[in-house]
Amino acid sequence: MVCKCRTGLKYLLLVSLSLLLAATVAFAFNLPGMGKYDKVKPVNGSVTIPVSKVSDGKAHFFKIVEGGKEINFFVVKGSDGILHTAFDACDVCYREKKGYEQLGDKMVCKNCGMKFASVRIGAASSGGCNPSHLPAKIDAANVSITVDDLKAGARFF
Repeated sequence: MVCKCRTGLKYLLLVSLSLLLAATVAFAFNLPGMGKYDKVKPVNGSVTIPVSKVSDGKAHFFKIVEGGKEINFFVVKGSDGILHTAFDACDVCYREKKGYEQLGDKMVCKNCGMKFASVRIGAASSGGCNPSHLPAKIDAANVSITVDDLKAGARFF
């Protein structure tokens, strides 16, 4: 016969370990480099990201907190060799708050599954389920995005 107090103790230990694991995972996703978004802070009205950090062909996701609202965006180097910037939202699916993920040289809406070639991300491809355009100034060293341009996309989040 098994003592009920030992069974209860095992259950309590299992629940405690599960809660500890969940708290550790939640904490880890708030550390830089551990979640989907790297938090950036504006300086003199702009966010600046080194080109060297986003030139590997992978989508790099960032967030800024402005007016208590988290605004998410990404930078991806397309197969055309150009850096493309967009909000991590679109005009159609933004209400679902799912954003995009990268699949090869395409960005895929995590809500509807539509795929968009990274080379087409930009002002000419706005509307519909396209990644919503985010203007940026890009030079040899940095990608600079104004806080005003970021705030213009706050409605998506």
